[in-house]
Amino acid sequence: MSTKTNSLQAVLEAANKNKEPAQDSAPEAEAKPQAKKALKKPTKTKSSESSAKRGEGTTLIAGHFPKSVSKQLKLLAVEEDTTNQELLSQALDLLFVKKGKKRIGDLT
Repeated sequence: MSTKTNSLQAVLEAANKNKEPAQDSAPEAEAKPQAKKALKKPTKTKSSESSAKRGEGTTLIAGHFPKSVSKQLKLLAVEEDTTNQELLSQALDLLFVKKGKKRIGDLT
C-alpha cells in the first residue's frame, strides 16, 4: 500500500511541477493516461454549440415536472429533429400569443 501511495504522490508532485512523471512503475503509467484524459479539450456538442449561439444576455427558465413529461418532450424533439430549447421556445410563443403578449422574437 505504501508503494502505491508513494507512486501516486510522485505523479501528483510531478504534475504540480509541470513535469512528466517517471514511467518506471505501473501505477504511474496508469495514472498518466487519466491525467491526459482530463486535459483533453472537450468536444462541442449540439447543446454546447446552441449555448454559444445564445451568448450573453440570456437566463435559464426552468420548472419541475414528472419524468414522463421530460421523456415525452425528448421524444417529440427526436421525432421532429429539433431540440428541447426550440420546442420550449415554440410553447412559450404560443402561451404569450394566447395571453396577448409579445412573441419571443419581438422581445429580443
